[in-house]
Amino acid sequence: MSFLMRVELPDVPGSLGRLATAIGEAGGDIEAIEIVEKRFDGTALDDVLLDMEPGVMPDSVVSACNAVEGVRVVWVSRYAAGGNLFLDLEAVEDLTAEPAAAMDRLVHLLPVTFRADWAARVNRVDGIVTHTEAAPSDLPFLDIVGTERLEPEEGSPDVVIAARLGGNDIVVVGRRGGPAFLDSELARVGHLAGLAVSIARP
Repeated sequence: MSFLMRVELPDVPGSLGRLATAIGEAGGDIEAIEIVEKRFDGTALDDVLLDMEPGVMPDSVVSACNAVEGVRVVWVSRYAAGGNLFLDLEAVEDLTAEPAAAMDRLVHLLPVTFRADWAARVNRVDGIVTHTEAAPSDLPFLDIVGTERLEPEEGSPDVVIAARLGGNDIVVVGRRGGPAFLDSELARVGHLAGLAVSIARP
């Protein structure tokens, strides 16, 4: 079974090796690692895609990671998208494959690229135009500028952001239960949204 773990660690040589050793000794197998953010305080946030050996619980891997000096597990969850992390460049290549459908294709690419649970394109007049399977059915259009974090519905576990797609459309992306979207992720979502609009223009 695959799990996705977001880890904060010192941005110094050897940190990733110590983390990998701790994961392996606890029974986890690293499938992929992506650096999500490098910070000015000398730390980095990495997303680590893991497979667990039979009988190994994610808690034991989390404990092993947290025992490494300077390492903190921010979040861990099951990851149903398979054994790969999808990178921004791959998303751009996918968008350019069929330019006329780029804005709708973006909706299906964002959850995979950002390890989110759902996404939807919402039009000012028509409401939800395109959505992934887990998206809420009652998303309103919001007159936002750029890319913003949104307040979740009361009682909802979702962490939600939205990005503008031209004058009359937005794309909304949600993670069920976290982790929170980082500033760098907001910037990347906004960048991909802008590229999708540019690619879709005739």
